[in-house]
Amino acid sequence: MKHLISMRDLSADKTIQLLKLAESLEKDPSQIDLSRRVMAAVFYEASTRTRMSFESAMKRLGGEVIAMVGTSGTSVEKGETLADTAKVMARYSDIIVIRHPMEGAARYVSEQVDVPVVNAGDGANQHPTQSLLDLYTIQKSQGTLKGLKLALVGDLKYGRTVHSLAYALAPFKPEFHFVSPKSLGMPPHILSDLRKMNIQFKETKKLDKIVSDIDIMYVTRIQRERFPDREEYEKVKNAYIITADLLENAKDNLKVMHPLPRVNEITTDVDSTKYAYYFDQAENGVYMRQAILATLLGEAK
Repeated sequence: MKHLISMRDLSADKTIQLLKLAESLEKDPSQIDLSRRVMAAVFYEASTRTRMSFESAMKRLGGEVIAMVGTSGTSVEKGETLADTAKVMARYSDIIVIRHPMEGAARYVSEQVDVPVVNAGDGANQHPTQSLLDLYTIQKSQGTLKGLKLALVGDLKYGRTVHSLAYALAPFKPEFHFVSPKSLGMPPHILSDLRKMNIQFKETKKLDKIVSDIDIMYVTRIQRERFPDREEYEKVKNAYIITADLLENAKDNLKVMHPLPRVNEITTDVDSTKYAYYFDQAENGVYMRQAILATLLGEAK
């Protein structure tokens, strides 16, 4: 495991190893020592949870962090290429965590440098570390990853978190309900891949009809910044709003997840219900990202 670029690069065995290490680190982070190691956080796009949880993960294991947050005030404004920025960061650090608006950027960077590279989101493509923390969250809340029924809700076209999650869960034989407006459906190539893997899924616009049958409701924000046409965004921005009333007939074990930030797709009255799990989900990002850093830096035991 030289890099972490896509969930498609990870075997089920390696995924399980990372889940076990995250669980172990949540109980006892002192088992890993990353002192004298430096992580470069190279974020061309805005981020709160991903960047700060990576920084927290590295520092809690004794490591150091250098960060490029946005391109303002950097040599990117002078025309420096992504390749050159990456090559310089590789001289300053032991591992690069990169977020970039261009699909394929993280893999491209991994081909330019000799240090491990972690994809922290490349456009509307993949977000593998989010999917791994999502798996950890699902496992903690359900006691298993096998044979679960999940509704992925909202922006399934541009939502890189759900793209990665579909691949991440595939080895565990889930049943998916893809809930979205027609214009924001799961990309055809992902549906094709799921069919080849014999994964059951249904596409629907109706969420209320399936709430009583699912174990996980994974809600995504309608991403205004991904829409080439503002008018199209306005048509679908409030397509799904999760309220406490909607969850009245839910199963006792249902958990509502969201990669955050939320806008208005989950109302605050859900926060006080037993179903809300998105803040726990965010916390789990530290433990999983500790596991990822330790593994890629060769310190996992």
